Amino acid sequence: MKLETLNDIFFNAVAANLPRILTYKHAGRWKDISSQELYRQVTAVARALQAWGFRRGDHVAILSENRPEWQIADFACLLLGIVDVPIYATLPADQIIYLLNNSEARAIFVSTQEQLQKVLQIRRQTKIEKIVLMEDAPPGEAVAFQSLIANAPTGRDAALDAIGESIKPDDLATIIYTSGTTGTPKGAVLTHGNITSNISFSLRDFGSGTTDLSISYLPLSHITARHLDYYCLQCGVALAYCPHLEDLPQTLMEARPTLLVSVPRVYEKVYNKVLLETRHGIKHKIYEWAMKVGRAHRQEILSGKTPSSLQWKLADALFFSKVRKGFGGKARAFISGGAPLGIDLATWFADIGIVILQGYGLTETSPVIAINTPEANRLGTVGKKLPNVEVKIAEDGELLVRGPSVFHGYWKLPQETQEAFVDGWFKTGDIASLDADGFLSITDRKKDLIKTSGGKFIAPQPLENLLKSNPLVSQAAIIGDRRKFPAVIIAPHFPVLENWAQENNVSFSSHAQLITSPRVQELYEGIIEALNQKLAQFEKLKKVLLVPDEFSIATGELTPSMKLKRRFVEKKYQTQIDALYSNAETGVTV
Repeated sequence: MKLETLNDIFFNAVAANLPRILTYKHAGRWKDISSQELYRQVTAVARALQAWGFRRGDHVAILSENRPEWQIADFACLLLGIVDVPIYATLPADQIIYLLNNSEARAIFVSTQEQLQKVLQIRRQTKIEKIVLMEDAPPGEAVAFQSLIANAPTGRDAALDAIGESIKPDDLATIIYTSGTTGTPKGAVLTHGNITSNISFSLRDFGSGTTDLSISYLPLSHITARHLDYYCLQCGVALAYCPHLEDLPQTLMEARPTLLVSVPRVYEKVYNKVLLETRHGIKHKIYEWAMKVGRAHRQEILSGKTPSSLQWKLADALFFSKVRKGFGGKARAFISGGAPLGIDLATWFADIGIVILQGYGLTETSPVIAINTPEANRLGTVGKKLPNVEVKIAEDGELLVRGPSVFHGYWKLPQETQEAFVDGWFKTGDIASLDADGFLSITDRKKDLIKTSGGKFIAPQPLENLLKSNPLVSQAAIIGDRRKFPAVIIAPHFPVLENWAQENNVSFSSHAQLITSPRVQELYEGIIEALNQKLAQFEKLKKVLLVPDEFSIATGELTPSMKLKRRFVEKKYQTQIDALYSNAETGVTV
């Protein structure tokens, strides 16, 4: 099958003539969309865009959670050569204004009345001419999506097909705004060829096909999710939509995916839930024994084999299989991307028989640069580079990349674009190393490196991942840039901490009161002290600041792709941080 543009993926998905290529939950029941119905709806929406005067090179935004209409709107734009601009559904109206104006979007697809109201608040400050509402509800000032597809023809549309086939690999496909761990979001300009060249190599060793299913729940406004869904459609893998992260556990049980791609935060939540549920009694004894069995078979598991010993089979029946069931029970491939996966977490999953294959990439690289595969996997690394990209390590340790999947620049930001490259190599901003076998390891973000006032550099992410492997820690942010010593802000995992408090007769009426307890402070001091035993002297954490809320996207500490917004966290708790460093006598600050 030809794969040069994203329209080729659409045409290939239609040609596969599958009875179920997309599936979604409506009124409590799963409904399937066939290849032919996908074509019908895409062409109907494309015709509507044409009728409104939208042409090749115009820009259209999509503000929506994951749902079939997202993909349909996307393909309708791509078919016409329209550049689409995905926007995170979690963003407030005042942040959406910038994205719409900067991208010069003239129309927008919105998912719900809530999203519609955001756009209506700011419409007069933008160039938006048309709003399409996906939700089955009175559209008001928007056009109902259902009205666009109600009378769509059932046959092929030769004229639209010809337009879609005329699109070239170098044509602009999308502008994806970086999630913004620092500063104002920048629009990464990606062509059809950027993305398809990446899809051709990124997951080719996973052998996916029409018997597979993947859940589309990572935000499609992020390149990782979009790349995965394109790959699935190209291979005939059915996509089951999960619009809201809180619905993922139920969706996993109902849809039972065979291919699971996630961010580390989801795996961390599973790990913490297991530890919480096996804290006492016979469950704890079974857990401790089963983990010992798993550790003894780790290398066998990592080599792709299922252990045959009686102990393993018993441990699997009593414990391991129950964890897999939480993922639906059918997953044959687990992949992690979007943020670093801690080696302790990866090892824990390997010990229970789940090999998580970590990959790595950026919006600007469409996204995959390297990935572990079932045949070539090394814990603690992000795998080997893709065959069609080149990588090298700069003198300061920064990873440089070039190849067909590397973007052409940032939208309307020539200076930033120029600064993103050196001698034709894209500067990833990540500190990395390559081992003798070609496995790539990412140490940290270059901008995140902490330089103490003593001149020592500390990479915070590995320390944060070690801390998050403790069930009492939900999130951690290492601080200490230009300070005398490093410290850490910890957002406790409150379900576990509350259980601990009840078991230890620590009374509390709120999270804020709980973290002020001297016994809680002592508990977290112990966690830090245990970590410090593994660290060099200059890395040792001298102070810990406990905060009363877990970090989230909604409150701003995490990006929509679940990365820590370190600068935001530091600014939010600036007063407490200043107090922490000015009062060095005690170990814990709240």
